[in-house]
Amino acid sequence: MVTDLELFADYFQIHVLDDDSEATETGIGDVWTEQAVLDGLGVAEHALAIGTAVNETVDVAIDLLTGRPDDDSTDFDHVVEASRNLASGRMVVLGCTDYGPDAARFDMPAGWTRIRASRRNLQAATCPDPDSEDEPEDREELRVQAWPAPHSLPNIIKRWTPPDA
Repeated sequence: MVTDLELFADYFQIHVLDDDSEATETGIGDVWTEQAVLDGLGVAEHALAIGTAVNETVDVAIDLLTGRPDDDSTDFDHVVEASRNLASGRMVVLGCTDYGPDAARFDMPAGWTRIRASRRNLQAATCPDPDSEDEPEDREELRVQAWPAPHSLPNIIKRWTPPDA
């Protein structure tokens, strides 16, 4: 089952963390190296930061799975994966500056979980049509898939390169 959210990607990021993680212990602020920005993925001990192309509202679809999904990266502009230990069995998904207690929570089996973040519509979101104001076709889309899996290193499956400024 897929849950649709609209999250404000303040500071160009969406966070995924374990429900038992405290915002102060996530270490997310330290993950944004030059490489992490290029990868669109920041990995901290207690959280993942998924980079976005925009500093505004993005459409987010959360898809909880029982096993690894098929590769459909051809349908997306940028796809990354990383592991997160969900010791509490609850995954929290929120914008960078969202109020934690109000964030969306999802029950998952406790333990290591693989997170795949697939983003699309990045060109339209970064260069919207000036004649259309806040149109859905100009909004970045992020799909977060999560499934139980042993820990493994982050993987950049498909890389999007933004247009030159």
